[in-house]
Amino acid sequence: MSNPRLFFTVVVLMFVGLCLLDNGFAAYTSHHHSSSSDTTMHTNNWAVLVCTSRFWFNYRHMANTLSLYRTVKRLGIPDERTILMLADDMACNARNKYPAQVFNNENHRLNLYGDNVEVDYRGYEVTVENFMRVLTGRHEASVPRSKRLLSDEGSHILLYMTGHGGDEFLKFQDSEELQSHDLADVVKQMKEKHRFKELLIMVDTCQASTLFNQLHSPGVLAIGSSMKGESSYSHHLDSDVGVSVVDRFTFHTLAFFEKLNMYDNASLSSLFNSYDPNSLMSTAYYRTDLYQQHLQMVPVTNFFGSVMEMIHTDSAYRTIPRKMSNSGEIRIPSENSLEERRTLLKINTQGQSTDIKATDQNCPFTRKLSKYQSMVEGIEDVDSLVNYGLIVMLLLLVVSSWLSS
Repeated sequence: MSNPRLFFTVVVLMFVGLCLLDNGFAAYTSHHHSSSSDTTMHTNNWAVLVCTSRFWFNYRHMANTLSLYRTVKRLGIPDERTILMLADDMACNARNKYPAQVFNNENHRLNLYGDNVEVDYRGYEVTVENFMRVLTGRHEASVPRSKRLLSDEGSHILLYMTGHGGDEFLKFQDSEELQSHDLADVVKQMKEKHRFKELLIMVDTCQASTLFNQLHSPGVLAIGSSMKGESSYSHHLDSDVGVSVVDRFTFHTLAFFEKLNMYDNASLSSLFNSYDPNSLMSTAYYRTDLYQQHLQMVPVTNFFGSVMEMIHTDSAYRTIPRKMSNSGEIRIPSENSLEERRTLLKINTQGQSTDIKATDQNCPFTRKLSKYQSMVEGIEDVDSLVNYGLIVMLLLLVVSSWLSS
């Protein structure tokens, strides 16, 4: 161009147009992810069970957690998909009349601390920091897979917490507190990182409902044992053990689930309606404004049980006879090996061309164009691309007409 000013203006407009396209693609991508999370298939269930108390007089809180642990295992959630956090100081406590045993009823028929209890975080490992790391997945490299919540965007997660709490806080072992905004921030991070499809938060503590006040993430359902200003009470005292062995809210939750097995279709609505304020001596509160489905249509096993995939076949599976399976080595046909060589040669050729093109990526303009090319190739909604393109073209047309006049 003979006019440097006009040339500079056109370049600036092109850059502005690219920035507008960038924002448009970002908006489209975020909308695409949010809509895709709604249509993601429910593929697996996880349970995170947390007892936030310690010391002998809080025996019932450990019994609460172990009772829920036993229930979800009975309904089909295995230890591989359960994170259990306990102070774990009751079974071998010197004041325990029944060593290595924990009960939730004075009849002592069921020992909750049996041979198949796998505690993932025990003692002083039960902290607010570790709790938040488990939910967000931000672990140190040394943490084993067995102590991680390996959920995905198709996961339904049950988060159960019991202990001592107050107005928008839950105490952890009388040394620190989890605030309601901490819980809301953790849930928000989980949603942004696609760590769950639906999340059920169940809290048995005083003023439990206040812990949900700051939640804003979609797909979250919450239920607490008491409203603001109310206490959550224990159910009964075991004179042999010397302390209360279960809380009222958890006791009635267990009474509901003891009638079910993993094949029952009891709904969440029936569970929530089973809580009688006179029996609880408090008002159970549940928050549903963030949850898109009707509770009557959601089975309790969506959170408390397993996800079983059934494959229907017209005939029985055919198995390879043992003689054939042990007859010798399996030889790969020569056509396959030749095809593998061709594939490897093609990959090597592409790698060499990629190395040559890598030097061109140092230019910012080239990097920007490459970015948009990859976006265009992966886009599904062409209307969004056309709309933003028309806006950029209209801007360029108006400015060029103004300059020419």
